[in-house]
Amino acid sequence: MVESGAPSLECQGLTKRFGGLDAVRNVNLQVGAGERRAIIGPNGAGKTTLFNLISGETSATSGQVKIFGKDITHMPSHRRAHLGLGRTFQITNIFPTLTIIENLLVAAVGLKKMKFSMFKPLVGYRDLHERALEILASVGMAEKANESVKNLSHGEQRQIEITLVLITNPMLVLLDEPTAGLSPAESTMMTSIIKKFDPKITVLIIEHDMDVAYQVADQITVLHQGCVFVEGTQKEISNDPKVQEIYFGKEDRC
Repeated sequence: MVESGAPSLECQGLTKRFGGLDAVRNVNLQVGAGERRAIIGPNGAGKTTLFNLISGETSATSGQVKIFGKDITHMPSHRRAHLGLGRTFQITNIFPTLTIIENLLVAAVGLKKMKFSMFKPLVGYRDLHERALEILASVGMAEKANESVKNLSHGEQRQIEITLVLITNPMLVLLDEPTAGLSPAESTMMTSIIKKFDPKITVLIIEHDMDVAYQVADQITVLHQGCVFVEGTQKEISNDPKVQEIYFGKEDRC
């Protein structure tokens, strides 16, 4: 059971060790329901590894992960999805030979018992089809619902990956560099889409574009050399000399 009033995400002493390297080291992190939190830091700071630990792609060496008050540290990724955890990746992860609408229907069916019905075509699920079109409309892609994904631009494919997460009705979403490789106009559009998420959805975003991070997030967590370096508001992080040091050259282990 999910604890009432519990944080959407809580990491306690979370560590991931690869040989002699601590990619993530003793991370303590708490994110409240509906919060927008940006995870920033230099390359190699451990940001994506932290997301992998939260979503279940990587197992923790030590420490604990909870979502909505439930310990998921040793839970497989598909069970975390059933609890309301959704995620995008740095590299677009969709089915290129399927149409947009087919991609969304596959994602939607994956979390429902109907996935075990092997002989009913996807088009037979009218309610899911309508929901998919509704989500596509929210990102301005409804008119391309029957377009093959392989024919889309990189920016459009990134938008579709967002819709694949939304159709699962998540309560906690991890966005790993959603504007990577996008043009300024596409980046602006992606930022607008994220800002329109249901306020009940908790969002964690890894983002190198500080303008995007500051527009989306209420709070900022800076990772450096695998651990939490500093946390605060946009203004606090922008004015923190320690953050400026790790971005512009001075080394300081946490």
